[in-house]
Amino acid sequence: MNDSSNKFDLEERSAKFGEEIVKFCTQIKTQSIIEPLLKQLIRSATSIGANYMEAVNASSKKDFRNKIFISKKEANETKHWLRMLSSALPDRKETLRVFWQEAHEFVLIFGKITSSCDNKNKN
Repeated sequence: MNDSSNKFDLEERSAKFGEEIVKFCTQIKTQSIIEPLLKQLIRSATSIGANYMEAVNASSKKDFRNKIFISKKEANETKHWLRMLSSALPDRKETLRVFWQEAHEFVLIFGKITSSCDNKNKN
């Protein structure tokens, strides 16, 4: 999904993730049961990067921490929708697993940033 030069560029990485999710979703044949799952996935997956961009331009340390925390929450929600789609689209399970792993890495990254912010505020 990511080449090594962009592995640590969260702006690019989160944008690429959102783009890949949108591209994936446009390739799925719409069915009444799947359509709401796709919409929810697109919302949460693209929100990861949008909130990260908000964090980068935050007006305060508190605002930064809150936007990063929202990015983490959106990544967690994305994992949920990927799991639901995996159940509904068993033939796409491998691709969805790769997306799930990337969303999980975002959860870990944003969780670490959030806890670092919290630790700095304690000192």
